[in-house]
Amino acid sequence: MILERTGQLPTVCFGTSIWDETLYRAWSSIVYSLIPNMQDLEKHLNSFCSICSADEVVLFERATFLVISHATHTNHRDIHRFEKISNIIKQFKLSCSKTQAQFQGMEVRNSNFTAFIDFFTANTYIMVIMSDDSIQPATIQLNIKAARPVFEEHVQQTS
Repeated sequence: MILERTGQLPTVCFGTSIWDETLYRAWSSIVYSLIPNMQDLEKHLNSFCSICSADEVVLFERATFLVISHATHTNHRDIHRFEKISNIIKQFKLSCSKTQAQFQGMEVRNSNFTAFIDFFTANTYIMVIMSDDSIQPATIQLNIKAARPVFEEHVQQTS
């Protein structure tokens, strides 16, 4: 029935549930498909990931924390990690708003990795995951700051 109504338009259906991260993954896929010049954006993210010697870089939409794109240089076992992270950050942002605090970013560190989540462009946050503990957090923060204008320019060119 759906295919009859869509005619020649490519159609994708998502199996989702309100009880897990599948709904979030579906919405992220939709957002991904709507962004122009995604290949250029992914090229920039991969370059940024390499420059930072990061394991992974993820770009999130600012309001919803939907995943826009990512660059991964290390294999991960958890295929649902983006959806879980989005959910955790959304809950944290909600807690911040209850105290009238504005979420700007955070750094989480343990013995295996350091994760930086920071305001990036007008409509995005960026997450940088590092397992190399010899790289100083200030270096990553400087790289994020230096990359902002490059990504802002890319967004303006595609608008």
